[in-house]
Amino acid sequence: MATTSETGHAVNVKNFFNLVNFCKGFGTQYQPSKVSIQIPALENTYQQAREAIDEIIRQTTAYNTVINERALLFKDNRTLSTRLINAFEMTDAPDATKKDVKGFNRKLQGKRASAIKETNSTVEGLNAEAPKTISSSQTSFNQQVEHLKALVTVLESEPSYVPNEVDLKVSTLKSLISQQDSANEQVAIVYTALSNARLKRDRVLYGEETGLYNISLDIKKYVKAVFGASSPEYKQVTGVSITGVKKK
Repeated sequence: MATTSETGHAVNVKNFFNLVNFCKGFGTQYQPSKVSIQIPALENTYQQAREAIDEIIRQTTAYNTVINERALLFKDNRTLSTRLINAFEMTDAPDATKKDVKGFNRKLQGKRASAIKETNSTVEGLNAEAPKTISSSQTSFNQQVEHLKALVTVLESEPSYVPNEVDLKVSTLKSLISQQDSANEQVAIVYTALSNARLKRDRVLYGEETGLYNISLDIKKYVKAVFGASSPEYKQVTGVSITGVKKK
């Protein structure tokens, strides 16, 4: 929807606070009939905006946490897959089955580079900026789990696959898959909460008529009407920059 950065949204709220304080400073000269720009309404709008920004920070922090936890669960998939292939080579499985296993390994190896990019972006004031959409990255992680599941299914079907190493045993692998599945689900849940918080933030700040940005325009129009275009009061409020959002 919007291209304004998280920092830009916070600056808008901060500047709106300054604008409201200027209105208060005008005292009894500031008496608009429009309810939405009266002081009590302005204070309420600011409070809602502040809460919306704070919720974005909380949800982004929660998102970063589950992303980091998932990264730890997935970080050794490529190495693990290679070890499993080598261990399976030492079994009595038919060559065709070994070829199938190698195919799943190639798929796991191919997903690693693109998936890890999800944790690399940064934004001022936060550990990492959550993406606007998680469709491609989420699909990549889900595919890793599905490829690993398929690989383990083949390993489990081969009677001669009986490794002594605990982390190569089918039971251990199934436990890892379960954890990775749960991690993917948790990321999706937390991302939904973050996405909803962004929608609420955009309504409070940029909603038609009721949004903070449009209210700031009405304030400036009123001050211009009351004090005049060349007045210091009007220059005071027009010096407060509150920007709208650019639509994609």
